[in-house]
Amino acid sequence: MPCWYDGPLAAFDTETTGIDVERDRIVSAALVVQETPRSAPRVTRWLINPGVEIPEAATAVHGLTADHLALHGRWPAPVLEEVARALAAQSVAGRPLVVMNAPFDLTLLQRELKRHRASSLDAYLGGHPLRVLDPRVLDKHLDRYRKGRRTLTDLCAHYEVELTDAHEAAADALAALRVVRALGHRFADRLDGLQPAELHTRQAVWHAAQARGLEAWFARSGHPESVDPHWPLRPDLPAAA
Repeated sequence: MPCWYDGPLAAFDTETTGIDVERDRIVSAALVVQETPRSAPRVTRWLINPGVEIPEAATAVHGLTADHLALHGRWPAPVLEEVARALAAQSVAGRPLVVMNAPFDLTLLQRELKRHRASSLDAYLGGHPLRVLDPRVLDKHLDRYRKGRRTLTDLCAHYEVELTDAHEAAADALAALRVVRALGHRFADRLDGLQPAELHTRQAVWHAAQARGLEAWFARSGHPESVDPHWPLRPDLPAAA
């Protein structure tokens, strides 16, 4: 049997109106499925007209304008239904899901499902758990003393993965998937015997420790800032009294 990093993997990515998971919206999403490192990936893309203003700063990142989304995008509710069902299908198939910086993309998806479908990702999963592999968390744990940034672009450079058309959801998803395969090979001795389900559990612990370390670094730098320790989903904010 091949190791999980040589077997079937899926990857998910979004492009958004900003970086606030509580307020911003998804404008595009992609799911990439690849059975082996050498097989052709199957790509599903979604384009959403969020019905809100697209900030210039966001357009500068992903190139999607309000006019383009109004012309080519679909309304959020049916698209989010399709996205949630597609992710649930990966869980039913037992296929690990690669999500770079999972607490951002998956939490934003969760908020969008609540906003437009009055539902949640768990409702679509139906008891079939996600097995998330987050290259950012994995890399930071397995190579914790390496200096430098750990954006997707940085990880692609470090693991010699080609990234074309950065900040296009499908391109980013495929690149993240290939980073995880490369990372698996590089740290095979440390990952030996760890299956995706166990890695999912361990990443929650690793991310919490990484969040505490980042908070401590902010404090030492004189700019205290809280870092959410939850992974792969941030909890709902408490309802206003």
